[in-house]
Amino acid sequence: MNDKQEKGAMQVDVALVRELAALLDDTHLTEIEVEDGDRKIRVARKAGGGAPIYAPSFAPAPATPAAPTAAPVAASAAELAAPAGTMVRSPIVGTAYLSAEPGAAPFARVGAQVAAGETILIVEAMKVMNAIPAPSSGTIKAVLVDNGQPVEYDQPLIVIE
Repeated sequence: MNDKQEKGAMQVDVALVRELAALLDDTHLTEIEVEDGDRKIRVARKAGGGAPIYAPSFAPAPATPAAPTAAPVAASAAELAAPAGTMVRSPIVGTAYLSAEPGAAPFARVGAQVAAGETILIVEAMKVMNAIPAPSSGTIKAVLVDNGQPVEYDQPLIVIE
């Protein structure tokens, strides 16, 4: 081993970091984090759209989910054009799915009646499917995301009236 490679020293996979940064660009996400054993790599972009911040970390993941620290997403054109009603927002960063599996009927369609607590879509994050329930009974007035679309924390998903 040379002086720069000590036993146990962190070795950053530069290709992985570049790939994650490109993924941020492609999906318009503000941050992404991957974990492999005790190695965790987080790539984040400043809100102003500056260069990505690379922050490798070896801290163990907390036993309970931490409160989101990201600032709420600014009102989008879809949100501004959405009808009035209860806005269902994404509780996490992930991928929105409107049905339980490819080819299946969607959980909620515009004009459909939903009951409080009924699953209206799924947000997948790190291979975990998170059912998003209707916060109240009502009629679906708008679906603001497409099936398979990446979503940000607090992004508007569905409007219920």
